[in-house]
Amino acid sequence: MSTTLVMLPRTSGSTEPESPMNPDAVVPTIILGAAGRDFHDFNVVFRGDPRHRVVAFTAAQIPDIAGRVYPAELAGPGYPDGIPIHAERELPELIRRLGVRECCMSYSDLPHLEVMHKASLVNAAGADFRILGPDSTMLRSTKPVLAVCAVRTGCGKSQTTRRISEVVRELGRKAAVVRHPMPYGDLARQVCQRFASVEDLERHQCTIEEREEYEPHLAMGNVVFAGIDYEQILRQAEAEADVILWDGGNNDLPFYRPDLHVVIADPHRPGHEVSYYPGETNTRMADVVVINKVGTARPEDVATVEANVRRVNPGATILRADSPVSVDDPEAVRGKRVLVVEDGPTLTHGGMRYGAAYVAAQRFGALAIVDPRPYAVGSIKKTFEAYPHLTEILPAMGYGKKQMSELERTINAVDCDLVLVGTPIDLARLLRIAKPSMRVRYELDESTKQSLATRVARVLEER
Repeated sequence: MSTTLVMLPRTSGSTEPESPMNPDAVVPTIILGAAGRDFHDFNVVFRGDPRHRVVAFTAAQIPDIAGRVYPAELAGPGYPDGIPIHAERELPELIRRLGVRECCMSYSDLPHLEVMHKASLVNAAGADFRILGPDSTMLRSTKPVLAVCAVRTGCGKSQTTRRISEVVRELGRKAAVVRHPMPYGDLARQVCQRFASVEDLERHQCTIEEREEYEPHLAMGNVVFAGIDYEQILRQAEAEADVILWDGGNNDLPFYRPDLHVVIADPHRPGHEVSYYPGETNTRMADVVVINKVGTARPEDVATVEANVRRVNPGATILRADSPVSVDDPEAVRGKRVLVVEDGPTLTHGGMRYGAAYVAAQRFGALAIVDPRPYAVGSIKKTFEAYPHLTEILPAMGYGKKQMSELERTINAVDCDLVLVGTPIDLARLLRIAKPSMRVRYELDESTKQSLATRVARVLEER
């Protein structure tokens, strides 16, 4: 019995290869991202790969990324015009119009169900769906690498990283902090950034989100590296330090192969440690899992997180930790009508309904927590519309000057006695807050620091 192969005509305007089954055919590819992991995956996997041609990035989660271009000087000689960045909502049309054969999912903090919705959308449009793994994307360092990651945004990576940097210093070593990318400005100028002072933050025109991660390290005397090309960043950091300290973003995987992989879990979101991507991957890969915030979580939720970790990663060391909140003057909170301002990403795509400032307002006897929604303007108002779970808290959104101005106007419009700021930075230095304000601080407890110190010392001795 013979079979006749019928070649169907291609869709008009499509750049689909004549024979998609040909293993030698160049594969038109789209990378789905959020201005961070997507650029790293391109740099280490696709840049210079003759088998793939990346025809577009798509952007989600972060505002004002779509419409830009990944510059030609970063993309390499195969991309003289750079690579356009489109809104992810255009993905089905892009697949059809550009003849795309493969889409690579390269961003973080998505529920597993949402990842498969994206896979289904891509497959229905005719393309393959791909997720790169650690062996493809992790770079190797000549120095010991200590990585701090999480199962979700807002678990407590920052204070854990700071504590580990103290441990490294106490052991007589010098650490360079390499932060997960946040390239929200001029991409061509953000290839390899080095921050050693507050003046460097000004020079690089850092957003609120960037300052929240960099500024606390600078206050401790740490040098921070970030940017876009993490091979170049790694080599510069290695030249200055004895230890590379990876400070993760969202729930993403490290960009560098870790000698010690510390992962933070949050009992205020029990179950998320095994139901979000790539947070569950972190859970399964971790050497140490720190269950943070146990002082304010329900014991049964702490137990749920611990049981889930033991089920998927029985070899991991599990530590219970707390990040107690403090303010300079607790009595100034008591009896006041308070506006609570929290870390933006933790509340938005992180899904939290409250943060450190909310906890502080309750703990120190605020009379009331004022709903900021009636006072929101511009993009801040749109943020509340996009994330309806936010009610009594104001996310400190500040991805650019315009949004920072709208945040300032919103804060100043709220009828309250006191602004409690739960972000890791002094927001009053960036915004003109026309009413009394107070910072809320939180650090990892000392007992957890000592437990981590033992593991860090062992790793550094072995390397």
